[in-house]
Amino acid sequence: MDDDGHRRPEGVSDETVEALGSLSKALETTECARGHLFAFHQLTGSADFELDRAVELLRAAGHEDWAERVRTELVGRNVIPGHWTFQIVEAYDRTYYQAFRDLERSAVDRLAGGRGHLYEAELKEARRTRDHPDHTPRPDGCATRTPDGPAG
Repeated sequence: MDDDGHRRPEGVSDETVEALGSLSKALETTECARGHLFAFHQLTGSADFELDRAVELLRAAGHEDWAERVRTELVGRNVIPGHWTFQIVEAYDRTYYQAFRDLERSAVDRLAGGRGHLYEAELKEARRTRDHPDHTPRPDGCATRTPDGPAG
């Protein structure tokens, strides 16, 4: 492996590499969960703005009572007591996400000399086909491809 940034430091055990890989995988799952929270935030906001249109259309159709009910009961409503979705995202970031990121970074720094993704780098090295242009060990050694095959 030619990539020193992903080479296992001297004295780091297989168990440590696997444990850090598992911790990293858990953080990646948390990143996905956070993305879903942002999707929830954006979708809920979009729905709230669409309610404005529903109110207008109900009024135009002569249903003032329903328009007013939608406006007062749903437009701008908290999604959970005291919270709009941005507050849920902020609380998640403050109480869980940031702590998770900081701990994972600390563990990698302390246990692997700051070299992240050792598990994945070693897996890549074990699975790649040597001397194949699409299996280079690192990005700066990548061959470019043309429609007819690898370029030289």
